[in-house]
Amino acid sequence: MIRWGFRLAIALAGAAFVFFQISPAPAQSVAVDVELVLAVDVSASIDRTEVDLQRAGYLSALTQPAVVDAMLSGPLGRIAVTFIEWSKTQRTVIGWTIIDSPQAAQAFAAAVAAQPQPPGGLTSIRGALDFSVASIEANGIEGTRRVIDLSADGRDWEGDGQIVAAARQRALDRGIVINGLAIRPDLEQTEVEGVKYDLNGYFHAFVVGGPGSFTMVVENPADFPQTVAKKLILEIAGLPDAERSAISN
Repeated sequence: MIRWGFRLAIALAGAAFVFFQISPAPAQSVAVDVELVLAVDVSASIDRTEVDLQRAGYLSALTQPAVVDAMLSGPLGRIAVTFIEWSKTQRTVIGWTIIDSPQAAQAFAAAVAAQPQPPGGLTSIRGALDFSVASIEANGIEGTRRVIDLSADGRDWEGDGQIVAAARQRALDRGIVINGLAIRPDLEQTEVEGVKYDLNGYFHAFVVGGPGSFTMVVENPADFPQTVAKKLILEIAGLPDAERSAISN
């Protein structure tokens, strides 16, 4: 059912893309309310159904009225977003794009949906963070806030949390906030080489950071689209802790 629904979403989004073209960020500096990297885990531990689920979830979330309203409601009325998929290597699926209208959000989602599925690989959160930081630094955009939205269903393959924490610090040193999306953390509640891991706790210890940073958890695959929508609203709006808690609960 998930795979059929995703194919239908791609077909609908593809039809929309015929009418609306993406507005890529210009080479010269442009001001936006938020620079947002959507860094999505496609490592081998994410099966094809979960890849479909993530793509469909972002497709749905990016076109929800509440999310679009958040994108357009800042002082400048626009954000810049890019979609990156990562495992041990990283690739930019859709480059930096200015979202300044519902049509632009629809076109961006359609472009994501139209991309072929990537091969899997090892999970390199460190690599994903460094790649995302480099993308932000080179995009020619001036955002009031700069945010990396990173999803993952496991720990970094190198096994040393401090390596990931060092990548986090490199992002924080550049004023970039990192938020996390932990996918099915129950899968990490198992012993590996005699050590019990907690993915949500791992995110807080080594991955997320910066003012107002947070992690959201997807326990049930069916909850993914709505969880992503809530997360996008929170990180785009940059709400205070109390308001953020009210939305996320």
